[in-house]
Amino acid sequence: MATSATSEARSDQLLVVIDPVARRTDGEAVRIAKDVLSAGAQAKVCLPEDAEEFARALSRRGSRRPVVIGDDCALARAVSLLHRRRELAGCALSVVPVGGALSVARSLGVPTGPVAAARAVLDGSVRRLDLLVDESDGVVLGALRIPSLPPDSPSPTSAEPTRPWLRTAQSLVRTLVPPREAPAPAPRPARLRVEVDGVTLVDLDHPVETVSVTPAAAGMAEIEIRPLSVGAEASPVRALGRTVSVSGADFRYRADAGVWGPVRRRTWTVWEGAWGLTVPGAG
Repeated sequence: MATSATSEARSDQLLVVIDPVARRTDGEAVRIAKDVLSAGAQAKVCLPEDAEEFARALSRRGSRRPVVIGDDCALARAVSLLHRRRELAGCALSVVPVGGALSVARSLGVPTGPVAAARAVLDGSVRRLDLLVDESDGVVLGALRIPSLPPDSPSPTSAEPTRPWLRTAQSLVRTLVPPREAPAPAPRPARLRVEVDGVTLVDLDHPVETVSVTPAAAGMAEIEIRPLSVGAEASPVRALGRTVSVSGADFRYRADAGVWGPVRRRTWTVWEGAWGLTVPGAG
């Protein structure tokens, strides 16, 4: 994940938005984080119950620094809302990871313990991070992968929403409903066209097992394509670029804590230093 130089993120006024899933799954961690934040700053606490209340709380934050207590889905939801309002450039986010899916927050350098994460909110610094943005204003904070799920397998999401606000609402509804345990379907080869900055890396006549896209340094994305192995193992194809387009038969893709699709084409562009996240300061 590309970053720029850090800057101090101190503020005496916080808007603490506590995700409903976090309240339900680990109330004790939520209470600890809220106590630490309230002891170290003037904190206004919000308890949204749905996507509309979540969005309203962020939009009315004023000069308060927003802090999300929740999992990767809650963090991605906050970034998505601020991105669509074009307010990311002037708004540094903080997160206290609470819940089941915390791998994105961890990969971005945020402590996963409630006390350490809350102290990082109070004493840390802002790190500017790159963002993958698709043509429908969907955002990806970390890695993006196309797992090529079988077409008749159940998907964690419904069909790709055409409206960004609908995507956010559906994401919140999914987080409020406990997922049913089901065996993960095995990946199957897919016929996809993958283009990086207008150059075709693999075409429909060469089946692939997986495609992954990860923000790299200096506003670039790292793309790795694993071709279908027949006999001897095929070497992966790697490239760097700012724009990645994937097209072909219906495919689903995993982005952060969710699975989206099916779609037939999707283009992601790297927005360099698009958002700020508070992380523990050096030393």
